Amino acid sequence: MNIASRLKLAAAFVVVGITAPGMAQAHPLASESLGLLAGFSHPLRGFDHVLAMVAVGLYAYQQGGRALWGLPLAFVVMMAAGAGLGMAGINPTNAVTESGIAGSLLLFGLLLTLGRRLPFAVTAGLVGLFAIFHGLAHVEEMPQSASALAYASGFVIATALLHATGLGLADTFRTYRAAVLLRASGAAVAGAGMAMWI
Repeated sequence: MNIASRLKLAAAFVVVGITAPGMAQAHPLASESLGLLAGFSHPLRGFDHVLAMVAVGLYAYQQGGRALWGLPLAFVVMMAAGAGLGMAGINPTNAVTESGIAGSLLLFGLLLTLGRRLPFAVTAGLVGLFAIFHGLAHVEEMPQSASALAYASGFVIATALLHATGLGLADTFRTYRAAVLLRASGAAVAGAGMAMWI
């Protein structure tokens, strides 16, 4: 089974995992259902989040080795940490958060475009640092009536699926001049980051 097949299977299990509790419970708690759906949809509604998270998957594939799982994991863990800071009331201004997200697009895009292998600790540190801003942004949009745990679970699941999408795309690219396509994707992501600053 190749990586694309494994990622599709993992995505199917995640979807079943999301929907099964609601089907098994006749009256799911409103705040938990609302929180999970709101958290899941938030990363998918913003092109900046989608591009950054897919780019992490593309870059993880490009780097190979332990980066395949380590970079997405670093992003998810530090994004959750950023969300925790936001929920605790430690929140920079919206402008700082948006600049951090734009910076993540620029950085991830440039890393993809350059295509150079860097030490895993460096790439995981950079990915994790910028993931904090994404976590802060997710918390800013949390509905007041939502369960914080369910909301966080929702955006963590959506983020993991977006990383898996990047990995799956990169695996598809490998039969079609992967290096060129990955670098072109990186240039597009970096361009989007620059556009956010203009």
